Amino acid sequence: MHQFSEQTAVLILLSVLLDLGIGDPRWIPHPVVMFGKIISMIEVVWNKGNKKKLKGIILAFLLPLSVFICSYILLKLLYSAHFLLGSIFEIYLISTTIAIKGLRDAAIEIYKPLVAGDMTEARIKLGFIVGRETVHLPSSEVVRGTVETVAENTVDAIISPLLFAIIGGAPLALAYRAVNTLDSMVGYKNERYIDFGYGSARLDDVLNWIPARICAACMWISSLFMKQMRKAHAIHITKRDASKHPSPNSGWPEAMTAGLLGVQLGGINIYGGEVSDRAKLGDPLEPLTSIHIKKAILIMNGAWIVFLSGYIIILSFWR
Repeated sequence: MHQFSEQTAVLILLSVLLDLGIGDPRWIPHPVVMFGKIISMIEVVWNKGNKKKLKGIILAFLLPLSVFICSYILLKLLYSAHFLLGSIFEIYLISTTIAIKGLRDAAIEIYKPLVAGDMTEARIKLGFIVGRETVHLPSSEVVRGTVETVAENTVDAIISPLLFAIIGGAPLALAYRAVNTLDSMVGYKNERYIDFGYGSARLDDVLNWIPARICAACMWISSLFMKQMRKAHAIHITKRDASKHPSPNSGWPEAMTAGLLGVQLGGINIYGGEVSDRAKLGDPLEPLTSIHIKKAILIMNGAWIVFLSGYIIILSFWR
């Protein structure tokens, strides 16, 4: 059904075009929404009593494995019925695992009120995409939260699912998104999830380890074609600061973005009333302003374009 070939490349490119065109309209059933509902139901039952860590580890492997098997069988049946039917459905499934348009639109939804001086609306919009408290944030902190989110999610919502789609088509990309959804829902180091979410958080770290570093490299390569990016500075900052982030992966795209923009990310965030002092990434060569949101989106787009271009080039030599 699936192989490392021109067919795979065409499916992935059409999936990206579909995402760019329609994103994730609410009227179309979305697998990630389904994953979230399943996780919520299981968490209520399993995250209690003894052996919560073991039950969490079982869930971390059972859900993505089930997603992979079910989607593989479904696509196998559709391809056997008609090649075009299987291809169309696989294109749709891959498109649901990436969120280029969704990430851009979410950032622009913050940028617009910020530029208009409507801080209340900008804070509300930021609150939709981050876990930290946003109600009292000044403009620079709203920008920081947005830039960090765009940079981090360039891995989670674009580069990683594309890489897994290249390796194993829609089934593997969906399995990755199941892990990523688990991590976003239960992978917290608080009293409720410290044990139950352990397996999900660690598996997400493992799966994103290579994509995060590929993403940072793609961001830098794309900056060679952009003006007003601090290319040499970005390499220095990424080497110096990427490992300071509490996540073994998020620091790479965030440090690279901070270096390219000449800004400083990280600092104090408040989660549920608790203060979290994150390591600072980058040097504050420029104050954070709304224009950095637009530039972060540019870096995000440059990263996936370079990634896919590299994939096509490698594929042409692979033959």
